[in-house]
Amino acid sequence: MRLPYLLLDIDGVLIPFPDADGSTPPTHARHDVVPTGRSAENPVTVWLDPAHGSLLMDVFRTGLVTPVWCTSWRKDATTLIGPLLGLPALPHVDLPHPRITTSHPNGYLWKRDYVDAWLGDAPVVWIDDDFTGLDHVWAAERTACGAATLLVQPDPSAGLQADHLVEVRAWVERLVARAGAASETDGCGVTCPYQAHTVA
Repeated sequence: MRLPYLLLDIDGVLIPFPDADGSTPPTHARHDVVPTGRSAENPVTVWLDPAHGSLLMDVFRTGLVTPVWCTSWRKDATTLIGPLLGLPALPHVDLPHPRITTSHPNGYLWKRDYVDAWLGDAPVVWIDDDFTGLDHVWAAERTACGAATLLVQPDPSAGLQADHLVEVRAWVERLVARAGAASETDGCGVTCPYQAHTVA
């Protein structure tokens, strides 16, 4: 079975958006980082929950997903954000820099067309705060066509929660279990109890 990708956004997921009064969750600590293209005299302030690192690593260590950054931070996700959470270097989806004024120029998340092409028919869990109803329709259609797809959508003011990763892990474990069950059936859909055995 091909392992599902775990696509991980940052803004609104690991970095929550401030409330109307400018406050952020008390669990998050302040960091100043210098993204690509900015000078050290003009850093960006981010707020990160140190617990997210261990929660994500618990999922990564299952070996049941292939984690990949999927964020407008692009490669800076690995060089700037990941190390602050104790995460290993991860690949990233090389998203473009579109000239858009909304996250949903066509009624759905702007990243989706690029992600769809990048995924091909691979299964995926995608964590992002900015999906619309059309994205959920897309996920259902991919799943119906054999490419299992789960969208997890945190509240952008609260960010990623432990329950979200419990959902991810349970979904992936069910996916693996179904794949294992399917591998024990023959082309007629009949269980093949001897398939797992070898003959000397």
